[in-house]
Amino acid sequence: MEKLSDENGVIKAAAMDQRGSLVSRLSSACEIDKSEVTDEMMEEFKEAVSSELTPYASAILLDPEWGLPGAKARSEGTGLIMSYEKSSASRDYSEVYSHSLPAKMKELMPNWSVRKSIEKGADAVKLLIYYHPDEDELYNGQKEAFVERVGAECAHYDIPFFLEFLGYGPDGGGWKNDPDLARQKPDIVRRSIAEFSRDKYNVDVLKVEIPVNLNFAKGTDAYAGQEAVYDREEVLEHFADAAEAAKKPMIYLSAGVNAPQMRESLRLANESGADWNGVLCGRATWQNGIAEYADSGVEALRDWLKEGGVDNITKMNAIIDKGARPWYDAYGGREEIEVIE
Repeated sequence: MEKLSDENGVIKAAAMDQRGSLVSRLSSACEIDKSEVTDEMMEEFKEAVSSELTPYASAILLDPEWGLPGAKARSEGTGLIMSYEKSSASRDYSEVYSHSLPAKMKELMPNWSVRKSIEKGADAVKLLIYYHPDEDELYNGQKEAFVERVGAECAHYDIPFFLEFLGYGPDGGGWKNDPDLARQKPDIVRRSIAEFSRDKYNVDVLKVEIPVNLNFAKGTDAYAGQEAVYDREEVLEHFADAAEAAKKPMIYLSAGVNAPQMRESLRLANESGADWNGVLCGRATWQNGIAEYADSGVEALRDWLKEGGVDNITKMNAIIDKGARPWYDAYGGREEIEVIE
């Protein structure tokens, strides 16, 4: 865990394990079919993000499929988190594993393991699942057992386990621009945090969603003027309630929002008094570089990252420094932690 956090015990991690979403964005920006997005394009994009942004991050999340060059390019002293779940963009075995699973269930990459992640230099393993506390028990039971198995594998190899869980609506979609789903989000996020804080999962770090949809939060900069679902005071209460449910270190993910909205989210977390331990933030930091890459190639992307990307991550770090607490505070303080070299 010390390899993944800064000198104050706060996790300031960058996320660059996007696969399906990155293929889609590159396809659209380059005006090519998804099948024309090459391995080289994926690898050089991830490598550029890693090399330019990891000097400002305590760790980076990468995938084994296209992220290994980026892992080698990361700044010295920056920890490595390796993703474990299969992506819709996975190519090496897409024909063998092409079936669609119900209730947004995930699979592991069939040619990968925690041991292989460690061999590639990983300091932690990340698993993504989709979870709704009120989903049919037939499916939630399978998802929970799935997390238990990965947690047990990580515990066996004594490597930190980061669990990312994303909620969804009744039609299986994301939060969208829907006031009804915005009303449900705080409860879904809070109850999911409580579930995966249980010791049986062996989760070391909870990677959680912002517990509200700020587009429906009156009194915030992100509020778009439509039907308000919560006011500012209610937003602060939801941040505090969600954090209170966490019995493990908890970090926020950006879920594809833009940089200003992510910064506002973190300021609200600070204002609420919530106990949180950092971020694992991806697209909010680097997504504006996609257009530069599509227009002029990887060197243009690097030039943008050196300015726009660094500006995004350093502004976010400044907010994190004002409110996030050391990960070991979740266990009663550093003196309660056994440090193994």
